[in-house]
Amino acid sequence: MAHINGYVVAAGEKKKASQPSWNWVLINATGETKALDVDKYAVMHRVQIHARDLRIIDPNLSYPSTILGRERAIVLNLEHIKAIITSDEVLLRDPSHENVIPIVKELERRLPVGNQAHHAAHNDADAGEEDESPFEFRALEVFLEAICSFLAARTTELETTAYPALDELTSKISSGNLDRVRKLKSATTRLTARVQKVRDELVHLLDDDDDMADLYLSRKLSCACSMASSPNFYLTSPTIGSKISRASVATVREDENDVEQLEMLLEAYFMQIDSTLNKLTTLREYVQDTDDYISIQMDNRRNELIQLEVVLGSGTVCSAFYSLVAGIFGMNIPYTWNDNHGYMFKWVCIVTGAICVFSLVFIMSYARFKGLMGS
Repeated sequence: MAHINGYVVAAGEKKKASQPSWNWVLINATGETKALDVDKYAVMHRVQIHARDLRIIDPNLSYPSTILGRERAIVLNLEHIKAIITSDEVLLRDPSHENVIPIVKELERRLPVGNQAHHAAHNDADAGEEDESPFEFRALEVFLEAICSFLAARTTELETTAYPALDELTSKISSGNLDRVRKLKSATTRLTARVQKVRDELVHLLDDDDDMADLYLSRKLSCACSMASSPNFYLTSPTIGSKISRASVATVREDENDVEQLEMLLEAYFMQIDSTLNKLTTLREYVQDTDDYISIQMDNRRNELIQLEVVLGSGTVCSAFYSLVAGIFGMNIPYTWNDNHGYMFKWVCIVTGAICVFSLVFIMSYARFKGLMGS
């Protein structure tokens, strides 16, 4: 038995190798929902994409946020949103995920043609006007709105927790507050990276008209159908046929270059995700400012300890002189000048003490004069 290109070959037979099934929910243009439990080969056959395109939504692989346009499908990976969009249906992975369930409900509400709930939510002037956006754009809008709202909510939660914690740390430096701020700083860095990936993908699409044109699935499908159903009698006259052919190609190219509708859609959600990134950038700057403030405070404490060490060292040096004199006069050695001079004891103590105090004052004054000590 051998494995060849995803097939199991045994005893002259050729069968597909067993693949783990993925949980999907399928939502079509009429709003009908159907749960699917199929492997990736079935998905590839249904939406006509390659295996390499499914890597970005593979649960065993880690891929950044991506919106990939193919001939008949859009493969989308935005955080927990992993979906495939065609011109008439949406395949969404892990429909039982807590963050995906609201998206499924929103797709069921907004994907059917003629649904006015989406317009009412956006306060359109003409409530009776139907949404003329292609099916794939309505689905893409739901996903972009969901990921922008999700990241904005996570940012708001982080701001609500971070700012009070940072203010508390500046007022009281403790190991508990420091550990709390450390965790918040790590969370801010991770969330910023996630938001930045989504923003970069939107920027990539907005900067490339060809990539945006690849997302017009309905237009590509209609162009292919119209060219396939062209009347054969045009070909009877080479001149007429060539003129019509050139006109048709020019019309198709003109339509393909018109990406204004998608550009406006992407631009709107780019502004939202950019606003979220700005909030996180401001929070990171506040964290950095607090970190700098704490470092300055700790440096000031260290300087105060160093100054105290200088004072204690200077006092030790001066008292050592006093101990030296006391040691000299305390030696038990018979000298004649020790006799009849008892009255000198107090003067030795007074003079030695005065010299020690004067030496300490001189050392401290010199240190302040040189800027080694604070005022």
